Amino acid sequence: MRGKAKLGALLWRLSAPMTGVVCGLAVAAAIVTVGHDASARASYDSNYGYERTWNAALRLVRVDLGYKVTEKDEQNGYLLFDYHSSESHGTTPGSIELVRSKDPDAPVEVIVQLPQMPRYHEQVLVDSLARKMRQEYGEPPAHAPHPPDPQDAGTD
Repeated sequence: MRGKAKLGALLWRLSAPMTGVVCGLAVAAAIVTVGHDASARASYDSNYGYERTWNAALRLVRVDLGYKVTEKDEQNGYLLFDYHSSESHGTTPGSIELVRSKDPDAPVEVIVQLPQMPRYHEQVLVDSLARKMRQEYGEPPAHAPHPPDPQDAGTD
């Protein structure tokens, strides 16, 4: 009977640390499985037109930040680059996409994606681009309102 008592006491002493280990593993598993959303992105609506927005985005990435541009296509509106942060070792892929609207007076949507980084890194790039455009081009041009649709006078 004495052996069972020793075994019970030993199991009792090990239960608290084992509970901590199991809880720690559960938290770690939750973090790994949830992670950050791979489709996370930051966006900005630019009222400066496509050409100005493209030029400013390219200069921001290549000249101001000194990132290596790995691929660019002005006509289709995307820019791929190697992003470097003081928080990461090495570089991670990043992209900036410019989406034109069918309406020529509509803003150009700028989408920044850094899938391996927390979302705030994307937001910092978006904010930097918006600030750069205001500094270089001034306030965005005001677009003339669309004329109202002609009213049908009806038949008299």
